[in-house]
Amino acid sequence: MRTLRLNSETKTDILNSLLKRSPNNYTEYESRVDGIIADVRNRGDAAVFAYTKQFDGADITAETVKVTKEEILEAYQNVDEKLLAVIRKAKENIRAYHEKQRRYSWFDSQENGIILGQKLTPLQTVGVYVPGGKAVYPSSVLMNVIPAKAAGVSRIIMTTPPGADGKVYASTLVAAKEAGVDEIYKAGGAQAIAAMAFGVESIPKVDKIVGPGNVYVALAKKAVFGYVSIDSIAGPSEILVLADETANPRFVAADLLSQAEHDEMASAILITTSETLAQEVSREAEQFTARLSRKDIIQKSLDQYGYILLADTMEDAIEAANDIASEHLEIVTKDAFEVMTKIRNAGAIFIGEYSCEPLGDYFAGPNHVLPTNGTAKFFSPLGVDDFMKKSSIISYGRDALRPVYQDIAQFAECERLTAHANSIRVRFEKE
Repeated sequence: MRTLRLNSETKTDILNSLLKRSPNNYTEYESRVDGIIADVRNRGDAAVFAYTKQFDGADITAETVKVTKEEILEAYQNVDEKLLAVIRKAKENIRAYHEKQRRYSWFDSQENGIILGQKLTPLQTVGVYVPGGKAVYPSSVLMNVIPAKAAGVSRIIMTTPPGADGKVYASTLVAAKEAGVDEIYKAGGAQAIAAMAFGVESIPKVDKIVGPGNVYVALAKKAVFGYVSIDSIAGPSEILVLADETANPRFVAADLLSQAEHDEMASAILITTSETLAQEVSREAEQFTARLSRKDIIQKSLDQYGYILLADTMEDAIEAANDIASEHLEIVTKDAFEVMTKIRNAGAIFIGEYSCEPLGDYFAGPNHVLPTNGTAKFFSPLGVDDFMKKSSIISYGRDALRPVYQDIAQFAECERLTAHANSIRVRFEKE
């Protein structure tokens, strides 16, 4: 990993480099994605099945696109009992955490008869996209479905690309069943996003689409936003570790590589005040990389977006961390909780040397669907609120409206909206 002195110039260069990873810059793929979406809107099932054959090699029909109860039962028989036990433990942790996020409708009644409030309503139908192909992510199933269940969503459907044999990964199906998915469809890529956004003969239209995916999925979600809601347009994974001389360099190096292995465009950054730690982490990272199974991906990720930044002070390090606004932020310092209070921008914050990033990815309970590419400055992790909508409640009686109706009419006339003013005054025209 390259080591740089942290200053305004290096920070600006790194921020510019990281922003190049945003899906907003993948414009060369947009025309292809738009073409797929248009085709699905025009031809429905026929287009979805054709793209499934083209991209996944599977012959899917209206009779086989929906996963059956028998296929789910077979999946349970093919999943190791120990993995099933872990899925169930993780499910309970995730459920318990998200249940605490639930909010409720409220109403405020005043003596003059005015009632104001807010009505919270769960979304009716949500679509969850789960990657397939070379990837298998049962953890993503849990993280996207369980908050929707906690919110009270009535119908949760899932789409995921099948293998060439027309089957879905057993662990994905088991996780979906455990989390409470109502229907599972064998479709992937931009075509699956379009199917859920607009509805086709075999796959229903949804109100919101959530879940990770490749660049085609990300751009398809961006394209259908407005027809449906989406969670976010996720970019490549990233981790930033804030550390001082008390940190264990072996732990820090291992954690940096845990994100670098995701993708050649993943980012792994250490910001430290200790030159000794920087040297030791670099050495440990090199040794780990040489023997890890995804070493080629890790090395390309580190070569492009891996940095060790030497800061003069912890205040400078914290300022840089807030500017980068990383998806995952680990704090490994002697005063980690104090440092945490100064962090404004991060998707998830891991405190202490045993709070490693994979703990959040799989098991602890907080959601691992997090803002990337600096969007932690204004976005939050996926949660129960993402699956609910709010309606304002306003109730005035005649006696409550009478003292203020002239004020409202004046405001309307100031904006030259005379019909607004008339709507108020007509109620008191006989007075």
